[in-house]
Amino acid sequence: MLETIKELNGFHQSDHKNGHVNGHSNGTASHADTENAKAKQAIETAVRTILTNVGEDPNREGLLGTPDRIARMYDEILAGYTTDPVKLVNNALFDVEYDDPVIVKEIEYFSMCEHHMLPFFGRAHIAYIPSDKVIGLSKIPRIVEMFARRLQVQERMTRQIAEMIDEVLQPQGVAVVVEGSHMCSMMRGVKKEHPRMMTSYMLGKYRKDKDLRREFMDQLRK
Repeated sequence: MLETIKELNGFHQSDHKNGHVNGHSNGTASHADTENAKAKQAIETAVRTILTNVGEDPNREGLLGTPDRIARMYDEILAGYTTDPVKLVNNALFDVEYDDPVIVKEIEYFSMCEHHMLPFFGRAHIAYIPSDKVIGLSKIPRIVEMFARRLQVQERMTRQIAEMIDEVLQPQGVAVVVEGSHMCSMMRGVKKEHPRMMTSYMLGKYRKDKDLRREFMDQLRK
């Protein structure tokens, strides 16, 4: 089952529709190190250019290390581009005779809006109805994190999480609800202090059965 992930939904190839590159390079470690160093240097140069053009002096004491810090920060907070989903799941699928909903609530995430490169953050809530397998509990938050650690829009991230769980487990149904607070609307634009966006994506029985959807939403309110 896991091998099919490599060919499904572009997890290991360029996602031309979304502009995302997934998986990792087939080159040698030394080639990857060289490319990473070039990328880090390019980010540092870009940060210095930004600092200069907003009226700052990138050579003053407080900013001397800022380009390096930002480059290293991006390597961490955008690590989802280089996460291998097959290694992430790591065969943590288990045969279980269970066909009631499995619900994991309150999964914290932090992401970056692709429109302004400002953070958005919140919680994801996920349910699935197993067919013949369940996935290790720790893997669901890791799936959320993989898609959150990219330049994102919340709507796409919600769909990607649901589709990966669906491809990995082939369950009877999947439901994903994501709530997020977006700094791009809190710091700029409408400048509202507490706006919160909610998105959902349903597959299988959760898409077809309104009673199942209602049960899931009721669980989230508890």
